[in-house]
Amino acid sequence: MTTPPTIQIEKGICFAIFAYDIGTAIHLDQADQLITATKKRGRLKRKRSAPQYFDYRPPPLRISQDLESLNIGVHHTLSTVDVVLYDFGAVSVIYPIPIEGEFSALLPLSEALYENKQLLDESGKRISHLLRTIQSAVEKPTIAPFVEDYSIFHVEATQPSLTASQVLTPLTQDIAQILRCEREPLSDEEVRDSTSCHISFGKSDISFIDWNGALIYGQEMEDVAAVLEFANVELLERRYLDDQLDQTLDHAYDSLTKYQWKRFRWPGSFHADLREIGQLQVDGAILFERVTNSLKLLGDQYLARVYRLTSQRLHLQGWDAGIHRKLETIESIYDKLAGLTGNRRMEVLEWIIIILITVSILLPFIPGFPGY
Repeated sequence: MTTPPTIQIEKGICFAIFAYDIGTAIHLDQADQLITATKKRGRLKRKRSAPQYFDYRPPPLRISQDLESLNIGVHHTLSTVDVVLYDFGAVSVIYPIPIEGEFSALLPLSEALYENKQLLDESGKRISHLLRTIQSAVEKPTIAPFVEDYSIFHVEATQPSLTASQVLTPLTQDIAQILRCEREPLSDEEVRDSTSCHISFGKSDISFIDWNGALIYGQEMEDVAAVLEFANVELLERRYLDDQLDQTLDHAYDSLTKYQWKRFRWPGSFHADLREIGQLQVDGAILFERVTNSLKLLGDQYLARVYRLTSQRLHLQGWDAGIHRKLETIESIYDKLAGLTGNRRMEVLEWIIIILITVSILLPFIPGFPGY
């Protein structure tokens, strides 16, 4: 079903988000002192009732930087860009793009934002400059090769005004095409899949969440957008951690196999590998705990449902299962290497004892030795 041309977006904004990892941890208070741009600590705005313990732990640092407006198709970014720093080493660069006019105009914008090289290059340069500025506040500073981009289309008001059911029923084909960045009409099955993850709090708001982007309709939906923004950062960190664990597994397996078939090796030769594998294992476990415990949503049932729905769409649980499995495998290899080191040490001690016993037996038979 095509979008009725009478539906006009009176007020809306699109957020093009690019998430990076720049180190194992960021000391936010120290980074706060090093950055001179306009900044604030990013707490979720409580648009609905929620207890005080519902928040980021610790709050990320959000800074606003000047930007020469960039053209994205017929749209353009605002003259400011938000950069959000998280204590576990992630940074999000967020480009706000005002949207208005016909609802169908969101599709060309969605296509223009898909793997947009201009924004990717600009955000990469901004991250490099930021890292040079706050390098002393970052542990193991380096920019990971992974980038997670995500688009959030927030439509605040339309003419005529729509209810959640009115958005859900006649606009599903258009919303599906926007979320999937597809100009050609999609099949009914694809439309159902792309719009299946939707959620509403009231009758005048609704959020559609997909793996590449989300469309939010309603007033005062900043808290929902913040949850989506954080979930995108979590996906980046899981991808990065999964890659790090793959490298650790390869190194651990090589360390185990290259020593296993040697006839003799001093026990101390394993210590360097054990220390390195153990350090990588600890770093991975700490990063995983930092990411998964940074946002507490148990106090707000609606946002908790939004987060669960987003996690389901981004397959975060699948990433978690894979990461847990790899951490357990690395621990198993570490235990085997430690056991192999213990066995080598016992073998050396046994040979020393045998040599001492042999020498003690032979000494009385050596001419000139007391007791000959």
